[in-house]
Amino acid sequence: MALILNLESSTRNCSVSISLNGEELVLCETATPDYQHAEKLHEFVLWAFEACDYQLQDLDAVAVGKGPGSYTGLRIGVAAAKGFCFSLGIPLIALNSLEIMANANLPECDLIIPMTDARRKEVYTAVFDKELNIISATEAKILDEKSFQEFDDKRIVFLGDGAEKAKTILNLSHATFLPEILPSAGDMHALSFKKFQQEKFEDIAYFEPLYLKDFVG
Repeated sequence: MALILNLESSTRNCSVSISLNGEELVLCETATPDYQHAEKLHEFVLWAFEACDYQLQDLDAVAVGKGPGSYTGLRIGVAAAKGFCFSLGIPLIALNSLEIMANANLPECDLIIPMTDARRKEVYTAVFDKELNIISATEAKILDEKSFQEFDDKRIVFLGDGAEKAKTILNLSHATFLPEILPSAGDMHALSFKKFQQEKFEDIAYFEPLYLKDFVG
């Protein structure tokens, strides 16, 4: 059995779920522009356990979205995940937040390109095929009208809060833009369970989020 607490805080969506063997038991989340992660994350964890038949001590692992994304949001999510793992003596699982987005329920396509807004014309992004194989690795990318032109013959789904920006810049023939889809703990279940089965765990003491860029206050 694998009872996993999933935490995602890399964007304005503060998201918590509990899954059993890769299946969702409960999901609590809210997406607000003022980033209420510090107030909401632990509250959502309490609500999630109140809504299911398990207790915190029953957990087998904690999974966290490691970014890229909001510096503050990632610090809050990773600190919480580490705290639970340390106190319970259970392993930490880290998932790329762009892959979490790409694992959402999406329309039929050839390529999935999740994007997290990184200010101005820059986004954090990666390219996946529909089986979530990595076509282009995670990077900070400045968008222009020539971006992703090598995929112009493909059906592409752009998603995430960077997709709204991309829609005004990119010139592609078969593109769909879904800016309302954000990284969610509800899309972590299968991914975290797979890593649990493979025992792909992080070193709790030294693990750091995937920032890509230095913090600017």
